[in-house]
Amino acid sequence: MKFGFVIPYASASEFLELAVEIEQAGWDAAFGWETVYGIDPWVVLGGMAALTERVTLGTLLTPPSRRRPWKLASELVTLDLVSNGRALLCAGLGALETGFAQVGEETDRKKRAELMDECLELLTQFWTGKPFEFHGRHYDVDWTASMGEVGPVQQPRIPIWNVGLMGSTASLRRAARWDGVLPNMRDPETGWRVPGPADLPGLLAELEALGANLDTFDIAVEGVTPIGNTAALDNVRGLAENGATWWIESMWETPGGIPAVRERIAAGPPQL
Repeated sequence: MKFGFVIPYASASEFLELAVEIEQAGWDAAFGWETVYGIDPWVVLGGMAALTERVTLGTLLTPPSRRRPWKLASELVTLDLVSNGRALLCAGLGALETGFAQVGEETDRKKRAELMDECLELLTQFWTGKPFEFHGRHYDVDWTASMGEVGPVQQPRIPIWNVGLMGSTASLRRAARWDGVLPNMRDPETGWRVPGPADLPGLLAELEALGANLDTFDIAVEGVTPIGNTAALDNVRGLAENGATWWIESMWETPGGIPAVRERIAAGPPQL
């Protein structure tokens, strides 16, 4: 199992500082996050790449439905090049409360899913560095420009993880087409929850039935492991034993602010 850390609600300079601390403390990935307006994750990820040598870099997460595919493809390939092959895309429909409606972005769930599917396909086409044609429901591309011959370090492509809703065949089928899944479940009491160890065998079986190659496919589960909390460590251990390949520390609610985040980073990944 590998271990990533999402940097929550930090300033631009803190993103850079915390990425260095994440690497020094032995974590395997440092993630930013993307909203409609705010600190641009792709700018700070470039800075993070320049200041680190080992950690994987990406967002948790990016909603492709409100991104121009060619722009997102350019940002990711540039990050992959400056980091020498450490870029990762985590894609999902995104949280509408970050400002979709206020700026006129698509809010219909079905249409956002269609836009995401076409965007992801276009990313891989642009990354070949070769001319191509794409004719979809939302995008019509006849790419013959001579200045686009740029490809990523990672081959055959920069890895793409997708949010996958357990119980939704369409959602898991999308994830199975690519390189990893960030699984979620509907909970009758809380609305949403991440899967526990007992949920993973069923998830793996469904992903394999949908075509995922589980030998190379990532299962990334989010959560928190407060310092000294043995129950949280037991949960991560159980996830690893049942097929999870990544644990993503996600301190979205942090009463102690950046000092508390720094303390958790410095304590290092869960010791299993």
